[in-house]
Amino acid sequence: MAALCTVRHRWKRLKCLQVFTRNLTGSYDYDLVVIGGGSGGLACSKEAAQLGQKVAVLDYVEPSAKGTKWGLGGTCVNVGCIPKKLMHQAALLGTAVKDAKKYGWQMPETLRHDWATMAEAVQNHVRSLNWGHRVQLQDKKVKYLNLKGSLLDEHTVRGLSKAGKETVLTAKNIVIATGGRPKYPTEIPGAVEHGITSDDIFWLEKSPGKTLVVGASYVALECAGFLTGIGLDATLMVRSVALRGFDRQMAGLVTDYMEAYGTRFVWRSVPKRVDRLPSGTLQVTWSDTETGREHRDTYDSVLWAVGRAPETKTLGLDKLAVQLNQETGKIVVGPDESTSVPNVYAFGDIGEGRPELTPTAIKAGKLLAHRLAGQSTVLMNYDNVATTVFTPLEYGCVGLSEEEAERRCGKDGIEVFHAFYKPLEFTVAERDASQCYVKVICERGGDQKILGLHLTGPNAGEVIQGFSLSLQCGATYPHLLQTVGIHPTCAEEVVKIHITKRSGLDPTVTGC
Repeated sequence: MAALCTVRHRWKRLKCLQVFTRNLTGSYDYDLVVIGGGSGGLACSKEAAQLGQKVAVLDYVEPSAKGTKWGLGGTCVNVGCIPKKLMHQAALLGTAVKDAKKYGWQMPETLRHDWATMAEAVQNHVRSLNWGHRVQLQDKKVKYLNLKGSLLDEHTVRGLSKAGKETVLTAKNIVIATGGRPKYPTEIPGAVEHGITSDDIFWLEKSPGKTLVVGASYVALECAGFLTGIGLDATLMVRSVALRGFDRQMAGLVTDYMEAYGTRFVWRSVPKRVDRLPSGTLQVTWSDTETGREHRDTYDSVLWAVGRAPETKTLGLDKLAVQLNQETGKIVVGPDESTSVPNVYAFGDIGEGRPELTPTAIKAGKLLAHRLAGQSTVLMNYDNVATTVFTPLEYGCVGLSEEEAERRCGKDGIEVFHAFYKPLEFTVAERDASQCYVKVICERGGDQKILGLHLTGPNAGEVIQGFSLSLQCGATYPHLLQTVGIHPTCAEEVVKIHITKRSGLDPTVTGC
């Protein structure tokens, strides 16, 4: 046994010596090692390989507190954008079925949604994407390693398998793209034991039933929205304001529509504890932050959507003195995604101040790959990145909120054009359109450059994607006036807009 320990000790020393020697000579196993197999990490690695770089990707998914696990592709593919949009579509189809009667379709009196059927279909699609990512990596000659990565130095990564086996890789450059995971409010008794998060909701085999969603982020609103849309009893518990960081007026329209749609809201309240009753249901106790009074109700599921934490704790960043924002735990990065340590880069949700959006990470990862390969010096432009909240009435936006525009330019320095409109699809179906609204925020002087564009309505993401290009090109209000709309569409309301808030005139669109 003593001899075996000596051999093991000598092997470890030799391995360290080998890594150290490689670093001194400048010879590495790879040109680039990417830690994180989400959308951004995969995009960066594949792009680098296409440019002739030797690349490896390390990806390892720790199961959620409830034991949920998934394959390659990161949050967006497995527990984010993709399954969310598909379940949102399921909810929209439910609304369309109700509308269909007004359009002459003879529908049965009672319709029932089957969670298991939907979940299986969504999960099968996600698994097909997992497989597709692995095939793409193989085709592009990117080495995929199902290992949990951490940094030993600025050129060395340690990968740990599920069985505890260690693999050491060296690289000229290291990129961190590990993203984040949902937070649990661990200070609340029963939160972890009895609650779920967005890491779990899309992989449930059985319907979550009557659900309390705690939080006010877009994740919270989207989940509560599609749960309501497929016929479940869903309640949103909001501590202060919904959609913090978004335009306040637009956020109000979104929640007003959701309340009319059937989602219950418990405003200005915070949960105190979650207990499982003998019946199996969950009793939630909460307090009103204004009155201090306590309330209770029972639910089948409690979904926590109270923010996300960056996956930085197990990366060994402290050993390398990689600078973190102490408040958020995110990595401080420069305009070129560089960290405080040479040859170590980070981008995506893990980067301080970066938008937590999949397309942003993909674009930033590809541009970084080109710079590291010496093929380009172009930096990622994080201004005017469009996004959409897939609530029952979708909300799309690009550029500044009205509050931010006012803060930067002053109230007298901006002009806000707005309109309430009714989508043609809503007319025959006799649907309420009082929250369908478009707002264009411009500089008041000069060419009236457009600072922000916001729209609530059907297919808001499809509408805003097109207009986001115009903002990148420096669009002005006169450009809108010169644009001919496509009739009849919701998008044409943007180019027809002419009434300002300052005028005090009724912004309701009349006629066709």
